[in-house]
Amino acid sequence: MTLSILIWLPLAIAVVAGQLPARITGRLAAAGSLVTLGIAISFLARFKLSHPGLQFVTDQVWISALGIHYKLGLDGLNVSLVVLGCLLFSAMWGTGERVRATTKLVVYTLVGSFFMLAGAIATGALASSQHGTPLTFALSSLQHLPLSHGSQEWIFLAFAAAFLVKMPLIPFHGWLADGYKSMPIPAVAVFSGILSKVAAYGFLRIVLPLFPFATVHFQLLMLLICLVSILWSTSVAFTTPDARLVVAYSSVAQLSFITLGIFSLRSQGAQGALLQMLNHGLVTAPLFFIVAALAARAGGSEKLSDMGGIAFRAPVLASLFLIVAFATLAMPGSSNFIGEFLILLGVFRAKLAISVIAFLGVVGAAFYALRVFIGAMHNRPRPRVASRGIGISDFIPMGALALVILVFAFYPQFGLKRSEPTVNATVSSVVPPRAIVASPVTPAAR
Repeated sequence: MTLSILIWLPLAIAVVAGQLPARITGRLAAAGSLVTLGIAISFLARFKLSHPGLQFVTDQVWISALGIHYKLGLDGLNVSLVVLGCLLFSAMWGTGERVRATTKLVVYTLVGSFFMLAGAIATGALASSQHGTPLTFALSSLQHLPLSHGSQEWIFLAFAAAFLVKMPLIPFHGWLADGYKSMPIPAVAVFSGILSKVAAYGFLRIVLPLFPFATVHFQLLMLLICLVSILWSTSVAFTTPDARLVVAYSSVAQLSFITLGIFSLRSQGAQGALLQMLNHGLVTAPLFFIVAALAARAGGSEKLSDMGGIAFRAPVLASLFLIVAFATLAMPGSSNFIGEFLILLGVFRAKLAISVIAFLGVVGAAFYALRVFIGAMHNRPRPRVASRGIGISDFIPMGALALVILVFAFYPQFGLKRSEPTVNATVSSVVPPRAIVASPVTPAAR
């Protein structure tokens, strides 16, 4: 079975469902999502743990004159993320200030995408000219065609700008508040749980292997950006009155930790980052669904000041919220704790001072997670609060994700075993600075 089915089957179902009556569309989309998830799990079950390279590869020449391939494959960097995507994916139309939010999101995304496109084209073109080889954009080929130091530096900055906007990390987050507030809950859950991590994956898949000199050169800059982003987003999550934005800025803090682990340039940090990418998706999605459930019991308001006492007649909802909140604050025994521990261990071995300051983000997560939980579930009920249990349609998605969170809490090795060989190979591709300086690209080396 080819990996292409994971791309084209959901697209085909979406096209067909869009032509059917509304009462059938949802059922067909749900059935298609379950089938796609089952196929993704089948690839995960057949994945070979000891193999560091790509598996289930599809590689077809698409535009031969430009060296463009249609290439798919699974390895330790993406196999768990593919299953996560199939688990979380859904879509709905926006609400609220849609025009303003959409405009800002499109502008930021287009600018970021422009930098990424320019960097991708330059990588293939310069690799071809500097090594005298046919034009190619295949990552497996470009890894063996190292660019000169100057080329690596400006292309690294182009990719970094694109990825930091897409996450987003502070100060590239100008679209976040309006965008997250205007999206419906299912859409924002997918956007935060899946799409935001495409950028972190891009750093591991593209930047580290192709631009090792620039990665080392700009390591401190990237770590400082991550550190500022952790502290800023954590402080905003402390004070914002909106429950949805607390989750949004906590997501920014987690993505900052993930990027921090990647640019520790240590295998422990990168392992922790990849595990935390999976944890983040599993935790963020149910948090947004819980915010929707809280708002439905607070007269439609997502403000913490309008909530309180919801746990009184909603013990199941409170229990699910407690599981997710403990995972968010990286309670010892949770998979998030393992991920953040590995990240901080990697950063500790790379830059001690940054790891010590970054630990403040771990402490801050406990504050804002408990702030939302206690403020919504306990305290005195507000006048508009109508405490009640959750229905089966709400319990199924939240309960399923909470169950997966608990499974990973007891068995985080599920993700670590599958990623370790590929992560070690990726980090080892970042050559130490002295070795890089000693072997620049010269015409004689072509």
